Amino acid sequence: MGVPLTDEAELLAGAVRLVQEHTDLPLCIDSSVVEALEAGLAAYEGKALVNSVTCEEDRLERVLPLVKEHGAAIICLVNDETGIPATAEDRLEVCKRLVDAVHGRYEIPLEDIVVDPLAMTVGADPQAVLTTLETIRLIRDEFGLNMTLGASNVSFGLPSRHALGAGFLAVASYAGLTSAIMDARNSQTVDACRAADLLFARDEWAMNWIAAHRQAEAARA
Repeated sequence: MGVPLTDEAELLAGAVRLVQEHTDLPLCIDSSVVEALEAGLAAYEGKALVNSVTCEEDRLERVLPLVKEHGAAIICLVNDETGIPATAEDRLEVCKRLVDAVHGRYEIPLEDIVVDPLAMTVGADPQAVLTTLETIRLIRDEFGLNMTLGASNVSFGLPSRHALGAGFLAVASYAGLTSAIMDARNSQTVDACRAADLLFARDEWAMNWIAAHRQAEAARA
């Protein structure tokens, strides 16, 4: 809703109400304008997901009271005022500080914290994906938190982006990634996620895999 020269708070609140008239799916409210987040959360019916906070004190102080007041969940990016940490260990340290603030200081439940371990393009840094995967593993082992990230970031600037994204999501889910910002309209990406669930024993007896196959066959017929 970040359209220039508009009242973003009014626009976001109206959008939330309009969308909720047509679906009961949960929404993620995303705005850099705190007043807009406040208006969107006030208009929202149910438990929202807010995107996002970094480990920067001024942002935490402005956003987290709203999250707590409205019982929302919050996406926390593992970067701070110095930028994006270069190593997985440094990102874990930022995550620890975020947990101390979000859960310890503001008493937001751990289950309402979704960590973004930060996916960067492998086209600019050959080690970028390995760093992200190690960050995911460390956060999983240390805290067991839910995680999400922009899956398409890893393939930015490269050809065959859907193939790279599909491969990344499969290995990231094994490392501990529990959700992703992804294009659910792309069959290659969705099939990779379903395959990962089956191969990593999250789809017992291939029930979901077989059901999806039958659904696709029926649609083709």
